[in-house]
This record gives sequence, C-alpha cells and structure tokens, in this order.
Amino acid sequence: MELRDYIRVLRKSWVLIVLLLLVGLAAAAMYSLTTTPQYSASSKVFVSTQGGGTSQELAQGNTFTVARVKTYADLVATPIVLLPVIGSLGLNMTSVDLAKQVTASAPLDTSIIEIIVLDTDPVRAADIANAASQSLTAVVQSIETPDAANAVSPVKLTRAQEATVPDKPVSPNVLLNIALGGLIGLALGIGLAVLRETMETRIRNERDVEQVTDVAILGGIVFDPKAKERPLIVHVDPRSPRAESFRSLRTNLQFLDVGRTDRSFVITSSIESEGKSTTGANLAIALADAGSRVLLIDADLRRPKIADYMGVEGSVGLTDVLIGRANLVDVLQPWGEGRLFVLPAGKIPPNPSELLGSARMADLIAEFNRTFDVVIFDTPPLLPVTDAAILAKNVGGAIIVVAAGRTHKNQLKGAIAALGSVGAPISGLVLTMLPTKGPDAYGYGHYGYGYGYGYAQDVEPVKSRGRVRTPSE
Repeated sequence: MELRDYIRVLRKSWVLIVLLLLVGLAAAAMYSLTTTPQYSASSKVFVSTQGGGTSQELAQGNTFTVARVKTYADLVATPIVLLPVIGSLGLNMTSVDLAKQVTASAPLDTSIIEIIVLDTDPVRAADIANAASQSLTAVVQSIETPDAANAVSPVKLTRAQEATVPDKPVSPNVLLNIALGGLIGLALGIGLAVLRETMETRIRNERDVEQVTDVAILGGIVFDPKAKERPLIVHVDPRSPRAESFRSLRTNLQFLDVGRTDRSFVITSSIESEGKSTTGANLAIALADAGSRVLLIDADLRRPKIADYMGVEGSVGLTDVLIGRANLVDVLQPWGEGRLFVLPAGKIPPNPSELLGSARMADLIAEFNRTFDVVIFDTPPLLPVTDAAILAKNVGGAIIVVAAGRTHKNQLKGAIAALGSVGAPISGLVLTMLPTKGPDAYGYGHYGYGYGYGYAQDVEPVKSRGRVRTPSE
C-alpha cells in the first residue's frame, strides 16, 4: 500500500478510529478513577564500619561496606526485619503481605540503602519506612556482632534520611494513563482499519479494479438512492450527477474499439443487481440523444427487465423472431424521438443459451449491425449462466458492469475468465453505484470533469408505440 492508500483508509475508517480512541481514553480514565491511590515514602540508611584510624583501614572498611550493602538491602524484605515492624506498628498483615509493599535498593558503588514503601495510607507508608530502617539497623547489628563477650559489630547502620508523610499519590498517574489509553485506542483503531482494508475483497473504486485486471475502465456511474423509482435518469433528471455519468460513458464508448466496424456491445455483469440493465438502457438513450441510431435488445431471456424500464410491450420480442413466430419489423418498437428502437425479450424460453448461440441469432446480429449505428444487448450475469459469454463471442465486444461495494474481486476475475474461456473480447468495464461522498467518491479527477455545467432545457422522453419505422424509412 502507498501513502495515499493509507490516507484513504484513515479517511474511510475515521469513525472507527475515533471510536476506539474514545474507548481507550474512557477506559484509562475509568481505571484511574477506580484505582485506589498509592502513596510512596522512603527512608535511607547509611552503612559504615567502626574503628580503624589509618587511611588503609578506612579504605578496607569502605570496600567491606560496599560489598555487604547489597546483602543488607536484600534483608529488608525478609521476615527477620519485617516482623518487628508489624509488631511495633500493630499492622494486621503477614510478613509476606508487607514484603509486597516494601522494596530496598542500593545504588552501585555506594554505602546507602534506600527503603521505599507503597501504601494506600500516606502516614502508614512513612511509619513503615521508618520502622523498617530501624529494624534493619538492629538486625544487621545483631548479625554482625561476634559471639565473644563485649564484642562490637564492625558495621554501623545510621538512618541518613527519615521518611516523611507524602502529600500526593504516586499512582495512579491520571495524565499518563489517559495518554497511554488514547495511544493504545488510536493504534488499535488504525490497525483494525488497515486490517479491514487488507482483508476487504469487495471492489469499491477503480484502484481495486486495477488490482484485478488491466481491462480499461470506460466510466463510472454514481449511486442514486432513487434508481429503482427512476431508472431512466438521463431524461428524467438530466442535470443529476448520475445522468452526467452516462453521457461521459457515451463519449468514451464512441472512442472504443475504433478499429472494429460493427458497434455492437453486450452489457453484462458478474452477479445480479449490479445495474447492468439500467446502464444499458440509459446508455442507449444517451447515444440516441447524440444522434446515433441505436437498438436496445433485451437478450436476458431468463429475467428480462428492459420492457418494464422502457415502458414498452414485452410479450412479443427476440425469442419470437428467433423461432420464426414473428418478423423483426413487427416487434421492433420505437422509443423517444425515433432514433432509439427497443427489442424486448418476448416469451421466456426453456433453452436461452441455445437460442442465443444459434445460427439464426448470428444472422440477426449481422442484420442489426447493417441497420443501426450502435446495438446494445442486455444479457444475464456471467457467473450464474453462460448466455452472455456465448452472445458476446458472436457480437464481438462485451462491457462488464461492476457494482462498487457489492462485487467481490474473485467474482470479477470469474466473469473475465468466463468470457476468456469462449474467446469473447472484453471492450471495457463500467463501475456503477459509486459513492458521491467520502474517500471512494466519484467525481472530479476520476473519469470526467465533474458536474454543474447545466443544460439549456430539460428533455422529456416521448414514448411512441405502433408499427416501427426503421431508420432507413
């Protein structure tokens, strides 16, 4: 992933990141508020030797104390030192429990032992520290004193610093805990956002498509929450971003496959509900508005939708022509101002694949190419059935519709492989349902120059029925 990919991930998942940041801050604050404050008190004991007036004896004594001071520090947490502390202060605990509160340390190459006590009561912490230093002095003196009569201990422990009552707790450190909680929450949020993006298999933008295939992206159709209510957006709302998307797609399609004489295209998709039928219908209208003679054919002989979208009679159509029950001129229906003609699917047959791959269908394709400037076939999805792949081989060009946020990468790979297995050429891809806001938004910088130029007048669709007037008439 590049830097801009990480920035896009952060923008895309900012809600999750902020939520986990707040959770981390709240957890740290709750922990700090519910934790019992701990107070720290410390006393220091100086270890020295007794006797010896010469410099050599003093040096030897200093070396002796430095060597023994670590041992004395370890004695602080033993019962021999702590039991007298418990008895003198009347503490209701064992020496093992008290040892957890008491620590002793001796800085390197020094003769000082520092006794540190943590306790929930600041006064008790100071009392324990002072009592521990006093008990250590007595214990060391008892241990180091020889058994001989009138013997004197060669080591002397002197309290160098008396413990004072602390006025502020040392824990919890509220500011530090909140900072650490926020940092952990932020790290978890960013980590989960990156992990989710890495594990995401759905296609959301053109960069995801480029990771799957190098097939050209012809354009993008923005998401319209009212698409089901107004599928033919090009004339219903010509100023909308979605209508402009189809006009941009029309422009790109005019420069597609310039070396191919026939301008016929199969519109298909990987799975259902990716917007292929509405894409084909709106593209046909946009092409007709530009002056092309267009034929829109509903070749989805399993779940035809074009007749409903275009508002034409769909009981008789392509299947009737294929089986010889009707003539082509009788089933073609003009739409709008006469430059667009619609051929419905007709009755649903039991063998759609065989009909679309028949010699009669090949003859019809050749006839369509001679009569019309552009022919658009709406076909079923590629993964459930083979209808689109069979027809695309004879037509000579397929446009795969990919729904952003719905189609998975492996599904697009499967659709491309299905066309490749029969040798059907792919003219390009069209991304549909692209968001208009957010890091994956479609607009300026994607395929076109944005929106907002406006139009002189709205064009209302004119639906006419009856005998067809072919473009040559």
